[in-house]
Amino acid sequence: MTRHGKNCTAGAVYTYHEKRKDTAASGYGTQSVRLGKDAIKDFDCCCLSLQPCRDPVVTLDGYLYEKQAILEYMLHQKTDIAKKMKAYEKQKQAQKSDSRLESKSEERERAERFKTRENSIVSKPINPFTSGLTKDGQTVRTDSQSNASISASSSMTDSSSSAPGSSSSSAPGSSSSSSAPGSSSSQSLPSFWIPMLTPEAKPTLLKKPSKTVLCPMSGRPLKMNELIPVRFKALDPSLDRVALLTRQERYVCAVTKDTLGNSTPCSVLRPSGAVVTQECVEKLIRKDMIDPVTGDKLKEKDIVPLQRGGTGFAGSGVGLKAKESRPVMQV
Repeated sequence: MTRHGKNCTAGAVYTYHEKRKDTAASGYGTQSVRLGKDAIKDFDCCCLSLQPCRDPVVTLDGYLYEKQAILEYMLHQKTDIAKKMKAYEKQKQAQKSDSRLESKSEERERAERFKTRENSIVSKPINPFTSGLTKDGQTVRTDSQSNASISASSSMTDSSSSAPGSSSSSAPGSSSSSSAPGSSSSQSLPSFWIPMLTPEAKPTLLKKPSKTVLCPMSGRPLKMNELIPVRFKALDPSLDRVALLTRQERYVCAVTKDTLGNSTPCSVLRPSGAVVTQECVEKLIRKDMIDPVTGDKLKEKDIVPLQRGGTGFAGSGVGLKAKESRPVMQV
């Protein structure tokens, strides 16, 4: 058979295998692959270290953690929050100092404007000898002053008209300069080509960080006193930890002795920390709401469903698709 027949390039149908082969070779297109059982965390493994828990604790949302790992995570989050809060306070102090400097500069400018305005005011001095004259004397005084001011103004107009290059000739130039195309409004716009006029990027303003520590899986607030210790019942108590971890089936239900796994929904009883199957909870424990291990009275919030991974099969009810986003040719 020829190479053309092996590749089946003469077919009218673009098969799924050819599509995946071309997508992998071209580097374009988003690839999605369903995860197998090897890529799924076991129900008794920590959500942070992904290793079987030695001292397991569970949150109110049912996520299992190693106690040391979750405490280190909470400590790291608190130190990170303290650093962010310190940076935020530093930024706040800088903003206060800037606002103070701006207010001081505004006050200084206001005082300067007031001084210039006061200095521009010219008042006539009051003559104490003529202030007490009669009305007739005042009229004579004002008439003489008015005649003197009229003569002075006429002499100034004569000198200005006789001078070359008077203000009347410069008036058209001023109007033409004001109507020039390169006005001040267009020059104030930022230019992206002149380095001195390029717009500068302002520093990023930090938001006030939240002081609450969040769960890395659920994203809800997490407190140390809300962690519930978990006690798994081993399938064979005579085995040590190393031999127990090498087995596929390690733990059983504390009441029914059923084998626990990712395919079996489980719950944790808060007073005793025992792990029981959900079937045991529905058929036995919910009838009298008593912890079968310690005999304490249970409430609805004391039964914490344990989060579990999938089994690798399509009927597990868990979305187990991994996507790799790559460049896509848009049509």
